Amino acid sequence: MDKRPLLKTLLAFGIIYIVWGSTFLAIRVGVQEMPPLLMAAMRFGAAGLLLFAWARMRGEKPPVGRQWLGVTVLAALMFMCDYGLLFWAETRVPSGIAAVLLATIPAFIAIAEALLLRTRKFTVGLGVSLLVGLAGVAILMVKSVGLGGEAVSGAGAAALIVAAASWSVATVLTRRLPLPESKMVSSGAQMLVGGLLLFGAATVFGEWPRFHPAAVSMHAWEALIYLIVAGSIVGYTAYLWLLHRESPTRVGTYAYVNPVVAVAVGHWLGGEELATRTIVGTALVLASVLAIMLVQGKASEPERELSGEPASEEIGS
Repeated sequence: MDKRPLLKTLLAFGIIYIVWGSTFLAIRVGVQEMPPLLMAAMRFGAAGLLLFAWARMRGEKPPVGRQWLGVTVLAALMFMCDYGLLFWAETRVPSGIAAVLLATIPAFIAIAEALLLRTRKFTVGLGVSLLVGLAGVAILMVKSVGLGGEAVSGAGAAALIVAAASWSVATVLTRRLPLPESKMVSSGAQMLVGGLLLFGAATVFGEWPRFHPAAVSMHAWEALIYLIVAGSIVGYTAYLWLLHRESPTRVGTYAYVNPVVAVAVGHWLGGEELATRTIVGTALVLASVLAIMLVQGKASEPERELSGEPASEEIGS
């Protein structure tokens, strides 16, 4: 028995579990010294350029005609809105909590599929799962909950919920928008366009005068490099490799592993508080995500490939 495919599979899962989970702390480290939108722009502009160039060197065809429109719509929703809000929120919210709140993405996808596309029935089980997730979010946000620890910033939490909804709408729209056949070309183009849009947003919100590269520590620059190389390029390559060898449902398990890793890394390496409030809220949100994914698992394999496979990095930050 050849152990190499097994070892490669375990390594790839380890990357999307641990590396993607750890990127939330890397964002938190970077935005302490860099304006958030500019940092996000540098991350995705660089990663997108490298990934797109790599795909073109391999002979992949670039987007043509209306495909650029599809790429731009998804880039605006996934990178400018979702990641722009995530980077901004992490100036106010601990990295572990940010990952937990973004774990609500499957819930928003389920709502969109049930209410907008009508491709899924809004069942009692789905409704209960959504309520459990909502209870977890409420525990993290409401100050009066007697579980110890500080409630997260309302503005930061709201931004993350909008970010999750934005990514979910984009995921659903991937079925309707014209996109390149190559996932690598599509994702590289989305990251590149998303980076350009983020540069524009950073300009509009006046971040350039607040950015002083010489004053940024090496620690923060290392966090940005880690996000570009490990989070975006290595992580996404591992994700693509797995999608061609494992079922989307199995690969999608990162959706509830990443938040656990992010909370643990944020606590042990970032010194973030791990109070009962955080544990209970996280457990409820992840229980909700798991329940929704189990319900989704009853769909046919082609349906899962359409509804469960994001156009880019999914929620692996």
